[in-house]
Amino acid sequence: MIQRRRPSSGLWKIVVWDEPFFQGKRHEFTTDCYSTPERGFSTVRSFRIESGAWVGFEHCGFQGQQFVLERGEYPCWEAWSGSNAYHVDRMSSFRPITCAVHGRSQLLLFEQENFQGRRGELSDDCPSLPALGWGGSAVGSFLVCSGAWVCSQYPGYRGFQYLLESDTHAGEYKHVREWGSHAQTGQVQSIRRVQQ
Repeated sequence: MIQRRRPSSGLWKIVVWDEPFFQGKRHEFTTDCYSTPERGFSTVRSFRIESGAWVGFEHCGFQGQQFVLERGEYPCWEAWSGSNAYHVDRMSSFRPITCAVHGRSQLLLFEQENFQGRRGELSDDCPSLPALGWGGSAVGSFLVCSGAWVCSQYPGYRGFQYLLESDTHAGEYKHVREWGSHAQTGQVQSIRRVQQ
């Protein structure tokens, strides 16, 4: 797989440590990190987001469970995984979320794959799709018109996270398998805009 490189623009900065609570080896990144072992870290166990929004991945190559990381400190795994479906105590790759524009975000969601069935539209955060009137617990496909969104498995932004970006797949997520390498189900019950 080819490693993507984005030029450093000063808009994104993450500081990482190889031990929890900001201990051990430290390094700053302003671009993608495809593989922490290739950068001299067996894993990343704590980090601070100083600017921009980032997405971290459980495995190298931007694979596995993903976590949206916004400005702030993440001293240990509980800080980034919270009420996630399973324990992930390390990050092995991460990259900036370049299309996060909080104020001008728009997302279309569809009941079935390939933009079929019932359609909904969001331009603001939604802590509970069922409370908004979305019929089931599943979504079949998404069209990201602008911005970046994080979908969560359960209401209240809990459970597995899926990052949807307007500059990936041309904003088209036709099938569950396009939501990320860990996506197994279309269960989405809350959605929010990514903070830049």
